[in-house]
Amino acid sequence: MRVLIAEDSGPSRLALERTLAKWGYEVVSCRDGEAAWDVLQQENAPRLAVLDWMMPGLSGPEICRLVRQRGPEPYIYLMLLTSKSQREDLIEGMESGADDYITKPFDQHELEVRLRAGLRILKLQAELVAAREALREQATHDALTGLWNRRSILESLEREQIRAAREGAPVGLLMLDLDHFKKVNDTYGHLAGDMVLQEAARRLQLSVRQYDGVGRYGGEEFLVVLPGCDEPALRGRAEAMRSAIAAQPFRSADQMLSVTASFGATVFLPRQLVDTGQLIRIADEALYEAKRLGRNRVIFRSSVPEPSLRSAC
Repeated sequence: MRVLIAEDSGPSRLALERTLAKWGYEVVSCRDGEAAWDVLQQENAPRLAVLDWMMPGLSGPEICRLVRQRGPEPYIYLMLLTSKSQREDLIEGMESGADDYITKPFDQHELEVRLRAGLRILKLQAELVAAREALREQATHDALTGLWNRRSILESLEREQIRAAREGAPVGLLMLDLDHFKKVNDTYGHLAGDMVLQEAARRLQLSVRQYDGVGRYGGEEFLVVLPGCDEPALRGRAEAMRSAIAAQPFRSADQMLSVTASFGATVFLPRQLVDTGQLIRIADEALYEAKRLGRNRVIFRSSVPEPSLRSAC
């Protein structure tokens, strides 16, 4: 654990540094409040800070207020080091956002106990954040493939349509379906089917840009949202994804399975009166056309007869 010490008194700062280093802490030292505030604004700032009440630049309570105004995460445990002992002073310090205080000259055993209390609180806070993020992951992602779930990918498409209308850029949409997927389940079992879905999801993710959206729409169907793609660019990206799935067999236990996918493609253009549901329906119709024509292909269907925009892909 890294600990920030902000203390303008050289002897006191040196005593704190030696004591905390002896206990195994990594110490970051500052001589004034401005320097301490600079450290606490860094991305990898220490999560625990011991701040002298009276310092040049910014006082300890002033730093506490700045830290708390910035927001609750990542949480920084703040301890004031003070020679003040009046009840009103200590209340002021705690109201500024400090978590604890210790009086000068400090007692080593008391300081150690209070730092341990701070570590416990930071650990509990980290566990709460991890639990919250796990719940968020469960709520927004498909459990099997790790992709966005149906609701999340549809929300992503709606957001990109709104952005496209505002910025005057196209949005490409792909709906794809793994060909003859039921045969995989019936012949090799559902575990093999799950493997195929996971591997298809992995190959799709490797085929898109960081800001594209890939989601499991349902069963063996996937949606891909590609901001900035007009028709030519969308066709090229769809062919790359189709090839990524079909080029190499899928391995399941001791079996090598040939898997292909059919794609329906369309583009949302600014100033179109086409909502998310209508755009999905157009892509779905193009997908069924790809199935009808023999599968393992990309079929594009225009949403409205407007001229294509220049691609931003």
